Amino acid sequence: MKNKTLIPKNLLIPFILITSLFALWGFANDITNPMVAAFKRVLELNNVQASLIQMAFYGGYFTMALPAALFIKKYSYKTGILIGLGLYATGALLFFPAAAWESYFFFLIALYILTFGLAFLETTANPYVLSMGPEETATQRLNFAQAFNPMGALAGLFVAKEFILNALQSNNTDTEGNLIFNTLDESAKSLIRTNDLMVIRNPYVMLGLVVIALAVVISIVRMPENKSSNNALDFWPSMKRLGKNLNFVEGVIAQMFYVGAQIMVWTYIYQYAEVLGIDNASAVNYAYTALLLFLVGRWICTYLLRYFLPAKLLLFFAILAGFFTLGAIFIQNIWGLYSLVGISFAMSLMFPTIYGIALEGLGEDAKYGAAFLVMAIVGGAIMPTLQGIILDIGGSGYQDTLILGVPEVNFSFILPCCCFLVVAIFSFRRLTAKQST
Repeated sequence: MKNKTLIPKNLLIPFILITSLFALWGFANDITNPMVAAFKRVLELNNVQASLIQMAFYGGYFTMALPAALFIKKYSYKTGILIGLGLYATGALLFFPAAAWESYFFFLIALYILTFGLAFLETTANPYVLSMGPEETATQRLNFAQAFNPMGALAGLFVAKEFILNALQSNNTDTEGNLIFNTLDESAKSLIRTNDLMVIRNPYVMLGLVVIALAVVISIVRMPENKSSNNALDFWPSMKRLGKNLNFVEGVIAQMFYVGAQIMVWTYIYQYAEVLGIDNASAVNYAYTALLLFLVGRWICTYLLRYFLPAKLLLFFAILAGFFTLGAIFIQNIWGLYSLVGISFAMSLMFPTIYGIALEGLGEDAKYGAAFLVMAIVGGAIMPTLQGIILDIGGSGYQDTLILGVPEVNFSFILPCCCFLVVAIFSFRRLTAKQST
């Protein structure tokens, strides 16, 4: 693998254009993660209600991934990208009327539509990158492209901190560190709520305008269409072949649990920090560090994949993630938070590597296979809600009760720990199968 070409020169420009999309959906992911805590405070929600932000966001992936694959199979990658950007922009712009109506449900609908667009983009971009060169370097190439995803995520976190969390009046505290918002009467709260919802609205509206501009640029740039050699949908025969492919089926399951773990770790870092006396705006610094570790890990793993089997490296990082998660559960001080941050380094390899392993040797079936792997992102909708249920044990606070001797916010990370166990089992089985052939 060491001497194999990663990206052929004639495909360099298309590769750069497609890779830019990875940063774009990374931005959307990580400007949204802090919104769980923000909406909870502004709209005075409990943990389960606030977690519906992630349910709407990642539920959109599940809903639209397969229709996107059918569309791309029939038409082209470029058309799929433009449809995705259009839906992305529509969802972002819907934040304007949602804020005007002060409707939480409207915000959820806007996020749901926004992720219709992300489903189109991910269903298109991931298999497109895999196809842009030798199959032997496909997983390494996808890891390289995915390394630009956390760059967009860092930008999303920066906007969330500087232009949303730091500007929310509901986050203001008195000299003793108590939230002023909680002591106000309903009319005063209403004024602050109106202001804060507009603060949340503005970055999304700006994002929608940027996405429209990008769609215009891509529409006028010539790119290889990379259409199917056979435009027939061939849906049910493909489903039967995929269902019989154990490597693919286990990959989809592993991906679902991995994404659930990732979203739980990145979403509830704010609640974990709050128990340690760290406010949401300051907790973003720990989220920054987590993403930087994630980014560094991506680059390191892209290099290591030149020398190690993907399944072997995946097994090592899944075990490492499990140890970090146990630290986050049982260490009840700042070192527990450091352990929680460290999980991101271990997660850096997982998404593109599971993706690449699962799609190995699928040929034309890879387009439908890619859709199921994007649908597996629904793990990010289900798992945070389950974690919210654990957090609501004993009340809406984060340390209302002890479970196994630790506050419920610590214990709730037993869920991502179980998810990493699933990833470890998948990688071990794939490694065993690879070595036996």
